[in-house]
Amino acid sequence: MSGLSETERVGFKKILSSMTDVDLRSLSDTVTNKMIVVENVTEAMETILSFSKSAEELLRRRKVHRDLIFKYLVKEGVTMPPTSEKHQLVKRTLELWSSVTVDEAKQQQPTTSDSNDIKTTVGFDPLILGQQFCQWFFQILNSQNPSLGQQPQDWGPQHFWPDVKLRLLSRATTEQMEEFQGAEVVSLRLLALTSGERLVFSPNLDPHGLRAVASPHGLVLVGVAGTIHRDQFCLGIFEQIFGLIRSPLNENSWKIKFINLKIRGQDGIEGTEVAAPALNYNSSELQLLCS
Repeated sequence: MSGLSETERVGFKKILSSMTDVDLRSLSDTVTNKMIVVENVTEAMETILSFSKSAEELLRRRKVHRDLIFKYLVKEGVTMPPTSEKHQLVKRTLELWSSVTVDEAKQQQPTTSDSNDIKTTVGFDPLILGQQFCQWFFQILNSQNPSLGQQPQDWGPQHFWPDVKLRLLSRATTEQMEEFQGAEVVSLRLLALTSGERLVFSPNLDPHGLRAVASPHGLVLVGVAGTIHRDQFCLGIFEQIFGLIRSPLNENSWKIKFINLKIRGQDGIEGTEVAAPALNYNSSELQLLCS
């Protein structure tokens, strides 16, 4: 998967640090499709770098003004005519970065142990993680529903990062958007859906109902669609995107960094969709959020 090389990240940090706070936040919204709410400028910058597919795509963004790139090149000792157009400056910046990257690569020929590490990372399949995670997540969440008569499993804030964010968009007769932050609050709000409202989430884990992509920086995005039931009635459909980051203390443990959950009531859906709803996000849209 593409993403930014270390050289490109360093270069972009210099360019982005010259932007206004307003432009940085706006660029972060654009790059992530407004799926991630950033709290400050540092978070905005990190989000932009993590979620941009390529250096060229980010340089061409409208908020990355021509003058910013021109000033960056001057500081790096690259002289360009002051009348240069933005596309010429973009091309020159990419050339500069690729020459540095090639030099770095020559200096860092991997040793045997390094190359083994690289193989394991490449062999990691986000889709398998996505399927396993969804099976686990919905099983544990649904078990909190008293009408199913199951033994409630171990639900709680321990499955989330402390600064986790939840965006809940529900659409029945009217549209309602709620936002929550913090492991305790997010855990309780989701619990209320099954334990309080007695909903049952039935995810569609077939290929057209589930997608997953990974960023080079360790964030895995899992998108899943499914139906929502209460007792024997189908109430509607849902689409949910999880942002997962591996826990540093346990290689096999992934915690939830953010959740975007859209719920559509029966009124707003076609009868044919209900059997096994498809995920409306395609892989490239998830990639935009992630790579």
